[in-house]
Amino acid sequence: MQTPAYAVEAEVEGTHWWFVGRRRLFGRELIRAGLHVNARTLDVGTSTGSNLRLLRDAGFTNVTGLDTSPDAIRFCESKGFGPVRQGSVCAMPFPDASFDLVLATDIIEHVDDDALALAEMARVLAPGGRVLITVPAFPSLWGLQDRVALHKRRYRMRPLLDLVRRVGLRPAETYHFNYLLFAPIWLARQVIRYARIDLRSEGEVNTPTLNVLLTGIFRADVSTARLLRPPFGVSILVLAEKPER
Repeated sequence: MQTPAYAVEAEVEGTHWWFVGRRRLFGRELIRAGLHVNARTLDVGTSTGSNLRLLRDAGFTNVTGLDTSPDAIRFCESKGFGPVRQGSVCAMPFPDASFDLVLATDIIEHVDDDALALAEMARVLAPGGRVLITVPAFPSLWGLQDRVALHKRRYRMRPLLDLVRRVGLRPAETYHFNYLLFAPIWLARQVIRYARIDLRSEGEVNTPTLNVLLTGIFRADVSTARLLRPPFGVSILVLAEKPER
């Protein structure tokens, strides 16, 4: 991400509706997967520490972070999250089969070679290990946040699953989420674009009242997305397994 966007995220990730709701969603998926708190866990692309906060609060005890950005690592360290190593998702500094769980949430859209990034995740996973992947969905939603986060692309479900299978991972759970706010977010991004509103990040578009409202909507969203499996959403979640053999 651009450095100003890191600063905004570091300030809001603890309470902003988007980060709070995602942590709730990811926490539920980890519980359903039956992962033990001692599982060797890697958070790829820590950014300013939202997933590290989730893992700490859930009691995970063997957690490593990885990010390319010194800014991101500095923000994580300032919050007491870590250890966080510097490195690329496309060439991770870990031996084969080092982890039982990899979190790669909103990561592969940042790199030129997303297939290589997924292959690296498969490499560092132990047989039987899980990887939790999320990506931004639908190219039509491209907007300010994609630009400041330096995204390369947004995804559709079928091509993404094809890519996951191609590197030897087996999708176990797949669905769209943030579907209730799909239309409002699309509209807001058009307004920001055509009105040329100057923002460092969409995270600045918030007030305490709006945050409470959107927290409630997103709570309902992440509680129902897996059950309803809507054909659209702002994001896609894939929980994939590395086969034992």
